[in-house]
Parts: sequence; structure tokens; C-alpha cells
Amino acid sequence: MPSEIALTANFSHIRYAQCWEDADILLDALDIQPHQVCLSIASAGDNTLAMLSRSPKRVIAVDLNPAQIACLELRVAAYRELTHPELLVLIGSRNSLEEPEENHAKVAKLRTALYRRCRLQLSPTTREFWDVRLNANAQGIGTLGKFEHYLTIFRRYILPLIHSREDIIAFLREDNSENRKFLYEKRWNNWRWQLLFRGFFSQFVLGRMGRDPSFFKYVEDNIASHLLQRTRYAITTLNPAENPYLHWIVMGQHLNVLPYALRPENFEAIRTNLDRLEWHCIAIEDFLDTLEETTIDRYNLSDIFELMSLDNYHQLLKKLVRVGRSKGRLAYWNLLVSRSRPESMAHCLQPLSNLAYHLYQQDKVFFYKNFILEEII
Repeated sequence: MPSEIALTANFSHIRYAQCWEDADILLDALDIQPHQVCLSIASAGDNTLAMLSRSPKRVIAVDLNPAQIACLELRVAAYRELTHPELLVLIGSRNSLEEPEENHAKVAKLRTALYRRCRLQLSPTTREFWDVRLNANAQGIGTLGKFEHYLTIFRRYILPLIHSREDIIAFLREDNSENRKFLYEKRWNNWRWQLLFRGFFSQFVLGRMGRDPSFFKYVEDNIASHLLQRTRYAITTLNPAENPYLHWIVMGQHLNVLPYALRPENFEAIRTNLDRLEWHCIAIEDFLDTLEETTIDRYNLSDIFELMSLDNYHQLLKKLVRVGRSKGRLAYWNLLVSRSRPESMAHCLQPLSNLAYHLYQQDKVFFYKNFILEEII
């Protein structure tokens, strides 16, 4: 039976060309051990690949959207075929293998050549998917999602109306939290910031340009107000100089501030364990129905629960517990809809609230309202 998400959302294109959940807190939360089997929402593939760095017995990625599976498969091919600097260029984290950066035409040619080296590793379906996107690939495969396009518009056309590039770079480099709070209140948080931010990140604009409108079906909070408050936290309390997700939003690249799966120290561990990864284009509800009880130890569930009704969320939780092992862990995020284990499941699922809250305070993908970690009893 089709999932609720499949019946309401459009899955004909890349929705996320990168994973917008912090792999650092995900891995700390799950504490993956070598004997464990993990189930992960594929998304663009970054966090699924990050899980491989802990050398689990097996990682199973699932996603409803064939475009997201194509993102994961191309990344797997890139880890097999490319060097670490070449991977960063293919993704779009950098524009060159060495400094200084190449011009646009040379960068486009380089990315095309890197893709062609990965191409033979791809399945026929995925090869066809990427072949027709060769021109778009010239920008880097990490730029090609609907959400990334939305952020590009903000960076190119909205942010320059508020602050100069020099001011933005200076803010990113400010290492003192108290100085950042002062600068935010005195210089950053002006009327243009408030007005344009609230307009661009309204539910209407975000639903049409950044996410699918159906994803807001169960939202009750004021989206722009929530995002504004969380952005202030990210650029004052957290250190922007160490935040790869913020760097991409305001600079369009990661440069030397990289998310977990793209850091050089994790490259070989991920590549070594690629044979432990499998992926399936299927609704997670349907995939769980194919598994025997006590199969999965660790779950990376992204923010999928807020896209479904409370009843469907509870039904899916029961399936996850059924195929999970004792002491298995479920990690997921709440963006705008609150979802956590109901009291009716207290006998089989317990929250690890203290650890989850501690990790949430460090979450570099700052726009979520909560991070949930639960353990199977």
C-alpha cells in the first residue's frame, strides 16, 4: 500500500542534493558498533555514507524517490573512482583541485570528466538519469536539488540586499561568541533582514520553491519566526566558522569547512566499507514489511515523521520496533511538527532525552526544532 508521503508529494526530481541533517550528532547519537545493521533514509546519500565510517556490519538505505537513490549511487561511484579532492570538486564543495581556482569553463569541463570516470560504476537507470543532466552537473552535483536552488536564490538575490559580502565573511570569521551577539543586534538584525527573511522563508515561498507544499500539512508553528530564531542561534551561539551547512548557504561552497562524509579523515573509511551498503527505492513502510523481527540495530530516519499524520507515525513506529533489536536506537529530527514516542509505546520504546538535548545544542543544521533519540526496550 502506498505511504502517505507517496500519495501527496511530488517525487519526480531531486529534492535534496545534499543531506541537511548534521552527521556529527547523528553518529554520536547512534553510537554504531561493528556488529550492527543500520537502516537509513537515503536522501542525497551523505549521512548514509557517514554511517559506513563506523564499519557496521551492514547499512541499508531506502528512499521513495528514485532521484535520491541516483544521488546516493553516484556518490558511491565517486568514492570508488575518485580521489578525495576530486570528490569535493564533483560535489561542488570546491571549484578546483588546487589553488587558485579555475575559471567557470574549466571547472565545468573538469566536473564532466570526473562524472564520466564514475559513469561506468552506475546502473543503467542511474546512468540515464545523470547523462541528461550533464550541463547541470557542471555546477556540482550538490547544487542540483530543489532545496539547494532555493538557497541559491536567497544567497544571490536576497542576502546582498541586506549585507555586503565583506560583512558576511567578517561575521563568519568572528570567533568570539559575545562579539557575534553584539554584531548581530547592532548590525545584522536590521529591518531589511527581518522583512526579507520573513518573506522569503514564509510557508508560501518555502513550500513552492524549497520544499513540497504537502510537507506542511501538519505544521502549526509560524515557519519564518522559527527559522529566524534558529538562525540567530546558529550565527551567535554556535561558531559559524566551523559550520559547513551555514557556509554553503551563504557562500555556495564548503571550501575547507566540510560536513562529516566529505572530510579527508573519513574518506578512506567510507570507501573501504562501500561493499557493506545496499539501497532500495521503496517506501520505508513497505520495506519494513519484508524484514524479520529483530533485524535492525540503528535507524537514521531523517525528518520523515513530520510528513505524516499522528496515526500513521504511530503505526510506522510500531513497525520499526518490531524489526528492531533490543537496545536498538532510532534517531530523527522535528523541523516544524512535533513527533516523539507516545505513552502507549512506553513499554517498548524509551526516549534518551538527555543525550538528545545535549546533541541538539550542537546541531550545525540549525533550522530543526528538536532532535529525537529513542531506544528499543
